[in-house]
Amino acid sequence: MLWLALLALTTLAVDLGTKTWALAELDGHEPIRLLGGALYLSFARNTGAAFSLASGYTIGLTLVSLTVVAVIVRFAGRLRSLPWAIALGLILGGATGNLVDRLFRPPGPLRGAVIDFLSLFDKHGDAWPIFNIADSALVCGVGLAVVLELTGRRLNGTRVVKAERA
Repeated sequence: MLWLALLALTTLAVDLGTKTWALAELDGHEPIRLLGGALYLSFARNTGAAFSLASGYTIGLTLVSLTVVAVIVRFAGRLRSLPWAIALGLILGGATGNLVDRLFRPPGPLRGAVIDFLSLFDKHGDAWPIFNIADSALVCGVGLAVVLELTGRRLNGTRVVKAERA
């Protein structure tokens, strides 16, 4: 549980810090080209989910995020697996980072736009949607959770044996 909390708080701090920087330095400015054009720092406000999915459903996404955070916090006490702590810490940190935006950024509570600023291969997000640190943490955490589930690892640190999977 300690690793889950540390990773969630670190993810949240990095996400909020980079969004604060992006708002101050990128909003209203031309995108910054890095790594030969493989990465651009490009400001965008997103009312959808990760990678601009479900744009316009901010209230619903806010409620989903609140539910995800509540479920992870509730199950954290039973957690005995470091890999699951990493997965859930990334998910919790990412969900909380975007939730903070939805709750406290304009146009208002439950409807706030998420700050995105990372763009791959195109400065305006045409090749790949513009995203942020929270989105990346969510994708990595969910990906790891899928792998853990498929390999039979439980939250309590035990493994499902083949006979139980059938």
